[in-house]
Amino acid sequence: MKQKTFSRRILFLATALTAGLLNPVAGYADPSADISPSRMSEAMKVLSSDRFEGRAPGTEGEKVTVPWLIEQYKALGLEPAGENGGWTQDVPMLRTRTGATGSVVARTGGKTLPLVQLKDIYLSTLLPEERLKVKNAPVVFVGYGVHAPERHWDDFKGVDLKGKVAIFLVNDPDFDAAPGEPVAGRFGGKTMTYYGRWTYKYEEAARRGAVAALIVHDTAGASYPWSTVVAPGGEAYDVEHSASESRPVPVQGWLEGKAADALFRQAGLDLAALRIKARSEDFRPVTLKHTTFSANLPVTVDRLKSQNVLAKITGAKYPDETVMFGAHWDAYGKSTDAQGNTVIRRGAIDDGSGIAALFEIARAFKAGPKPDRTVRFAAWTGEERGLLGSGWYVAHPLAPLDKTAANLTMDVLQMAGPAHNAFIIGAGQNTLQDQFAAAAALQGRTTQPEAMPERGAFYRADHLPFARAGVPVLAVMDMAGKFDLLKGGTEAGGKWLTAYMACYHQACDAWSPDWDVRGAAQDVWAVWKVGHDVAFSHDWPQWNAGSEFAAIRQKTAPSTVH
Repeated sequence: MKQKTFSRRILFLATALTAGLLNPVAGYADPSADISPSRMSEAMKVLSSDRFEGRAPGTEGEKVTVPWLIEQYKALGLEPAGENGGWTQDVPMLRTRTGATGSVVARTGGKTLPLVQLKDIYLSTLLPEERLKVKNAPVVFVGYGVHAPERHWDDFKGVDLKGKVAIFLVNDPDFDAAPGEPVAGRFGGKTMTYYGRWTYKYEEAARRGAVAALIVHDTAGASYPWSTVVAPGGEAYDVEHSASESRPVPVQGWLEGKAADALFRQAGLDLAALRIKARSEDFRPVTLKHTTFSANLPVTVDRLKSQNVLAKITGAKYPDETVMFGAHWDAYGKSTDAQGNTVIRRGAIDDGSGIAALFEIARAFKAGPKPDRTVRFAAWTGEERGLLGSGWYVAHPLAPLDKTAANLTMDVLQMAGPAHNAFIIGAGQNTLQDQFAAAAALQGRTTQPEAMPERGAFYRADHLPFARAGVPVLAVMDMAGKFDLLKGGTEAGGKWLTAYMACYHQACDAWSPDWDVRGAAQDVWAVWKVGHDVAFSHDWPQWNAGSEFAAIRQKTAPSTVH
């Protein structure tokens, strides 16, 4: 949307609210959009039931999930928006499972440090090979592994990583910086940039020819404990790449913090001191002298076909322009624990709540007149495995990305009841976020930036591939801070968040009849309102000048956007 137009609308809303011409929406819904907490709860209950087996891509759980999603789309009266006039888009995937029976060792001269898979180190591969192998590869510490010319920062300084193991620190160079350090605020302070994400570090290692990329784990920098790192048990997914595409780094993984300290100590280095040096733009890569890394672990390789599930309402005036709502249908599936028990990681909230929201938004659109623009509804596969379904769509779009006005993504909605506030993920990126703030104000709520920007939530959900293609995005993720609940205030909101994070990606993310889904429905209404306003207009949302995605949109958007 053009900034002047949006500013005028904000002024009108503020004036109207002050004058009493518009009443803030009480509770969670609005008469013009019936967002039903009970229907949302029922959808989450179904999706997280035993029958869906945790909804892992390429499993029996997917065979149940995809037809069920199509049934819901049909019942809502939507049109198919997949390939060849159907409801789905095929996403060819590669699944690898790296075993723990083998050897991983670091040697320095005559010293040997065995590293136990899933205890000291977590290794996986995205290559279709029967063994994960690294033999006596030199080891280089590259600090945070950031190459950011626009910030005048280069951790690599021309180092040759071909055939070597690169060790990275997690997060950004200024994450641990004290006030007054030159680097402080250089990368947003505690707000993680994409340079801080593990995906970026693996990509950079691949670009530079490394044979392996290892990230030193620490809970604060990663925003999750070691138990979350090892939870997939060596399993990794990727989309199938053509021969002409660049290959991923052959071995990717994490070093547990104490194991990393031991490795550097064996090489005569102090990792704690190197962490401090890595916060300087003068930092240069450090070779671990006389140190090599070797690994030999079995790999099981499967090729499978997963599916995005897509629907639409064709626009009445601008059918070639798109407003897209999205959520991911996948979770982590089922597995066997150390005691031989079957464990299902059900993903009731992550992201059954987003899929439930998708249905409610579609129902709200169908209850009114046809939108001016085509509205698309995407249930993505493979989000938990690296944003694979949404990334595949962006690489193989079924509607022009340069005419996609907005992508609105819902991933993890809170179940603790109505709140006085709402959070904006990646605040300051674009005008869609301003519209979300205005929608929340209509509900009598205030908005604030996410409370834990160090988690890098803006770079961790299905809106990111669209942002990287220049499409303006809005992400709503309710693990962004303590909600100020109508019942219990921030203390109750904090208790809910703590309890949910203990179940994040675990089997206890399961449906409960005790949930108060009205809080989630508040956010769903606000997302609907933003998308509704864009769909019933010919305005184009805009990236703010300081966003890293603004330049991409300027290059790719149609002339009507500028």
